Parts: sequence; C-alpha cells; structure tokens
Amino acid sequence: MSAPANVAPPKLEKKPVKFSNLLLGAGLNMFEVTTLGQPLEVVKTTMAANRADGFGGAISRIWGRGGVLGFYQGLIPWAWIEASTKGAVLLFVASEAEFYAKSFGAPNFVAGISGGMVGGLAQAYATMGFCTCMKTVEITKHKVAAAGMKPPGTMETFMDIWRREGLAGINKGVNAVAVRQVTNWGSRFGLSRVAETGIRRVTGKEHGEKLGVMEKIIASALGGGLSAWNQPIEVIRVEMQSKTEDPNRPKKLTVAKAAKYIYENNGVKGLYRGVAPRIGLGVWQTVCMVALGDIAKEAVEKLTGEEVTAKH
Repeated sequence: MSAPANVAPPKLEKKPVKFSNLLLGAGLNMFEVTTLGQPLEVVKTTMAANRADGFGGAISRIWGRGGVLGFYQGLIPWAWIEASTKGAVLLFVASEAEFYAKSFGAPNFVAGISGGMVGGLAQAYATMGFCTCMKTVEITKHKVAAAGMKPPGTMETFMDIWRREGLAGINKGVNAVAVRQVTNWGSRFGLSRVAETGIRRVTGKEHGEKLGVMEKIIASALGGGLSAWNQPIEVIRVEMQSKTEDPNRPKKLTVAKAAKYIYENNGVKGLYRGVAPRIGLGVWQTVCMVALGDIAKEAVEKLTGEEVTAKH
C-alpha cells in the first residue's frame, strides 16, 4: 500500500487592492471628517496647544475665532486631502506588508498587526505629515487675527511656510505623527481583537457567529478609545506644529525637546490634554465605519460593479 501523498500547504496569495475598496474607504473617511470628525479634531488640537485651557475654555476660544466655522478650520483642503488619500496609502502598503509577514511564517494576527503598523508609518510620511501640520497651523494661527490684522488664507500660509522652510517646514512633527500612527494601529488592532473576544464570550458567539452592528461598534470603540493611551505623542506632535507663541519654547523642537518642554510647564497632566475629544473622535470614526459601512458598501458596489472586500 503506497504512502499517502503530502498535502501541499495552501498557496499564499496577495490580496488585490480594488478600486471599490479605495472608494469605500475614501467616502467613509470624507463623511466622518466633514460631520463631527473635524470639530473634535479642532477641540483636541486647541486643548493640546493651549494646555492651560480646560474643555470649556477650548470651546470658548474656538467659538471666538469664528463661531460655528471655527470648529471647521483646516477642513478644506487639508482634512479632505488627508481623508481621501490616507485609506488608499494604508490599503496598498498594509496589503504588501501583510503578505510579506505571512511569507515569513507569521500567523494571521501578527501579520495583520504588522500590516497595519507599516501602513500607518507610510500614511504618516506620504500624506498625513503635511496635512496634520497644515491643519494645526490653521487651528493655532489665530494670534494674527487677535492683533487686528487680516489672517492670511490657507494657501497663502502654505506658500509662506514653503518659501521660508521648504519641505521640512510643511512636514514639521512628521516623526511624531509616524510614532502615533504606528502605535495607534498596533494597539487598536490588538485591543479591538481583545474586546471582540470578550463580547463573544458574554454573548455566546464564540464559534465565529456574526456580530451585530452594536457589538461591532462596542468592540471597535473600545479598541479605538483605549488606544488613546499614546495621547502624549499627539500633544508633542501638536506642540511641534503649533503656531502658538511662547518665548520660553525651544526654537528647533524635536520629539524629545517638545516632551521635556511640555512636562516642565504642565506636568504629566499636560501630556494628556485633549484626550477626551480624542476618545470621542475614535468612537465617531468607529460609528461611521461600522454603522454606515454596509450602506456605503452597497452604494459603492452598485456604482463600480465590483464586490467590496474591505473590512469595515
């Protein structure tokens, strides 16, 4: 009797990056940032830049800057550019990184985290660096208006920084953005998985049954909310990009110098300024991706004639 033939392991295939997936991601990100996303971003950035202000003080400061429109500073074009491109960068790079991690024998969970972290790193250097920098400049440049001068327009500000400081000027704080993105994706992915496992145990869905919309939202919101543990790097990023004037602030800020300056002036509490709106932002992003994901998925499939395979 002949010995049974060895069963070949399943062939490792790279996930294709479909146009429909990119369209879905860009559409959901654009909706998220144009509704509650940018106001929460503005509150978070204002609190991180003006650390003596509480939540109420930040709201008053933003309102004084332009009423309701004050909460949407930096939306056009910077937040829109970021929202419409960061998903594409993440999908392309994460897909490649996940494939290579699996080819080296990494299990699915580790490959997934690795893909997200490498994708987050690429997001920072490709598109988010200059977008977050310009959004922060827009949100914190109100001192000019307070002095009675007409504040320069968005593109005027961009060109002025470009002329004076070049590429480094518009990418100020990009290393801090990279650290934030990498730690964000790693912890969000892992913490969401832990939360999902807990929810499955509680609801008796431990054998792969489909989670309901609310269960998905709770798992992802917990993952997103808990990954705000890295808020200090976000406050450091804002400080590096901020146009707030302070004669005591070191002229050429690095991540380490900014951390030292914030700690000496505001203590540990200062490093966590703006954490509440950041958690709110994480929850809102989750609600948009999960609750609206199925509706958006259907619309994109009708429009492109392609099946959307991206998870949301």
